[in-house]
Amino acid sequence: MGSPVNPNNDTRRSAGILLPIHSLPSPCGIGNIGPAALSFIDFLANTGQSYWQILPLGPTSPAFGNSPYMSCSSLAGNPLFISPELLLEQSLLKAAEITEEGFSEYLVDYPLVMKNTSNLLRLAWQRFSSRTTDGELEKFKRKNPWLCDFGLFLSLKNRYQQAPWYAWPKEIRLRNKQALALATAELEDEINYHCFVQYLFFSQWQGLHRYAGEKGIRIIGDLPIYVALDSVDVWVHQEIFELRKTSGRPISVAGVPPDYFSPKGQLWGNPLYRWHARSEQVKKHLYDWWQERFEAIFAMVDIVRIDHFRGFSSYWSIPAREKTAINGAWKKGPGISFFREMENRLGPMAIIAEDLGTITPEVEQLRDDLGYPGMKILLFAFDGNTKNSYLPHNYTHNCVVYTGTHDNDTAVGWYLSQTTQPEARRRAKRQANQDNDDAASFHRDMIYLAYSSVADLAVIPMQDVLGFGNDCRMNTPGTTEGNWRWRCAGGFITDELAAWLHNVTDFFNRLNNHTADSI
Repeated sequence: MGSPVNPNNDTRRSAGILLPIHSLPSPCGIGNIGPAALSFIDFLANTGQSYWQILPLGPTSPAFGNSPYMSCSSLAGNPLFISPELLLEQSLLKAAEITEEGFSEYLVDYPLVMKNTSNLLRLAWQRFSSRTTDGELEKFKRKNPWLCDFGLFLSLKNRYQQAPWYAWPKEIRLRNKQALALATAELEDEINYHCFVQYLFFSQWQGLHRYAGEKGIRIIGDLPIYVALDSVDVWVHQEIFELRKTSGRPISVAGVPPDYFSPKGQLWGNPLYRWHARSEQVKKHLYDWWQERFEAIFAMVDIVRIDHFRGFSSYWSIPAREKTAINGAWKKGPGISFFREMENRLGPMAIIAEDLGTITPEVEQLRDDLGYPGMKILLFAFDGNTKNSYLPHNYTHNCVVYTGTHDNDTAVGWYLSQTTQPEARRRAKRQANQDNDDAASFHRDMIYLAYSSVADLAVIPMQDVLGFGNDCRMNTPGTTEGNWRWRCAGGFITDELAAWLHNVTDFFNRLNNHTADSI
C-alpha cells in the first residue's frame, strides 16, 4: 500500500495546517463549520497547502474537561460546531436570535457557548418539526441506525440528572428490551431532537468536506483509539469492553506509563477492549464495531490519524482501582491481523500512525509492514543525541513532520519555557543554522526545519504559523482545566501572512499542484 499522504505513489512534497474546528474565528464564541470554515479552506488553498488537519469531531463534555478525545459517542458530531449562519439561511433561525455579544474571539467559554448553542438549536427544532412535509430527517435516521441509541442515551442522561449509564436503574443499564422500548416511547420527542441535531451537523459537514475537495484540500481527521466509559458506545456494546458484568464498571483502564509529558504517566480511564476474548461472537462484535467507526470517519475525512497507534501493538493496562498510571502493565494488542481484517472489509485505508511515546521495534514494525507514515515532532529532537529519530537528518520520506502537536507547547512557548534547557535551545537554533537567541523568530526556524526535511508532508499548528506563545497552547496532558480553549481571531489571518506562507511553501517545493498559481 502506498503512503496515504501520496496516494498516487509519487514523490510530491506537500504541506498542511493543524487547526481544530473550535479554534476557527467564527461568531457565537466557538469555531463552527459555516462560512468561517470555508474561508479558512480558501486561506489554505491560496497559500498552497494541501491538507487541513483537525481534532476529533465528537460531542464534548465539561465532565471530561471538554476534551475531544473523551466523547460520549464515537459516531456523533459535536453540536457546538453547527453554524448558526447556515441555519439562518435555512430559515430555521432569525437574525435577531443570533448574538455575538459577550463572547471572546480568543478563548472558548464552554458553559456560555453550550447554553447559547442549546437555545439556538431548540429554536431551530421547533421550526423544523412544524414542517410536516420534510422527510429528510427520517431518511437520515434510516441511513444511520446508530442514531436511535444515541438519542436515547442523551435523553436518559437528562432523565437521570447526567448520571453515568452504569449508575442507571439495572434494567436500563443492562439494556432490557422491554425497559428500552418503554423508555424510547416515553422519550420520543427528545430522541427526535437529538437526531435532528445530528442531521444538521452532518448536513453542514458534508458541505464543508465537498468544498474542501473542490479547492484541492484534503482533510486529515483524528480517530481516538479509546472511547469514554460514560459513552453510548460502551453502554450499547458492553460485551466488547473489559467491564464487570453486574456493575458495568471497568476492570482495567487505559493510559500510558511515565513519559516526556508526565512523570507519573497518564491515567486516561477509558475501558479497554477485549481483544483476546475466547468467544468468537465477542471478537466478531468488536471487529464489527471498529468497522463501523472506520466507515463513519472515512465518510467525513480523506485521511485518518489514529491516535495512540502503538496501542494496537501493545497497550498499557492499569487496574481500575489505581490513582495513577504508574502501576500498569503492557498487554499484547491485536497487531497486524486487525488491520488486515479491516482492509479485507473496507479496502485500503489512508492512515497516519500516531507513533509517539514509548515506541518499541514491534510498534515500528507494525507501522512499516502496514505502510503507514508515522509522526515526527521537532520539539522532541533536541536532546543532544545525533541519532534522535525526530531530527530531520534521520527522517525517511514516508512520515509526517510537525513542529508540535495539540499536546505540545507552542514552538515559541517551548523556547521561552523555564523547563527547556539552554543547551536544547542552542541545539535547536544550530539545527536551523541560526546563530542567535531570538525567541520571536523561533517558530519560523522550526518551520524551516520541517519544510526543508525529506518528510512527504509537513503539518504546522496554526499557533506556530503565527508565532504565538504558551498562552495559546491547546492542551497540557495530565491536566483537566483550561485546555481546548484557544481560538484564532480572524484579524490574525492576514494577506501578509498568506503571502509569506505561500512563499515558504513554494521555496521548499511543497505547493499544492491544484493551487500553485493562486497567489
